[in-house]
Amino acid sequence: MRITRSPRFDRAYRKLPADVRKIFGEKIRLLVNSRFTHPSLRIKKIKGTSFIWEVSIDMNHRFTFEKIEGGIKLRVIGTHKIIENP
Repeated sequence: MRITRSPRFDRAYRKLPADVRKIFGEKIRLLVNSRFTHPSLRIKKIKGTSFIWEVSIDMNHRFTFEKIEGGIKLRVIGTHKIIENP
């Protein structure tokens, strides 16, 4: 599975604390290896969109992605307020 990142994702990722980046690494491996089915990811479609999904990192952080040909594109990462502007 190919994983690409938006510039917005890269900027937000660099601002995250190291512990959140570490958990994100674990979650992205689960996402790839389980093909979107692992229950701890709590994947759901963002309301009002037809192609953007969100994944929980921990109780305060999440990331969004869209499915693309052959993989996913990471859109943004951060606190729960990122869903206000996915």
